[in-house]
Amino acid sequence: EVQLVESGGGLVQAGGSLRLSCAASGLTFDDYAIGWFRQAPGKEREGVSCISTSEGSTYYSDSVEGRFTISSDNAKNTVYLQMNSLKPEDTAVYYCAAAHWLSHVVHILGCYGMDYWGKGTLVTVSA
Repeated sequence: EVQLVESGGGLVQAGGSLRLSCAASGLTFDDYAIGWFRQAPGKEREGVSCISTSEGSTYYSDSVEGRFTISSDNAKNTVYLQMNSLKPEDTAVYYCAAAHWLSHVVHILGCYGMDYWGKGTLVTVSA
């Protein structure tokens, strides 16, 4: 059974930083695209950033490019999202997701068509 467990969410002031972690199990970690989506109240879910665990290629949405950094520690089966210069509009539930088929094209297609999902972690950025 594939499991994705997020951690690291919380409350932070605008301009601050947080690091989210996604611990994966039950899959061949080094051949997946794994990434982060977010959903704010009343808004559609947005693909924020994804990484190929086999190639290291990445995708960032325009809204976080230059502020967020995604990384993968294949020895720990964990993907991280370092979030800097946080803004109130970054407030959302952040979900970790994974897709095997996307592993080699995530830098072209972005975060799309994920097969597995975590339960989410809440990030709240106060003004």
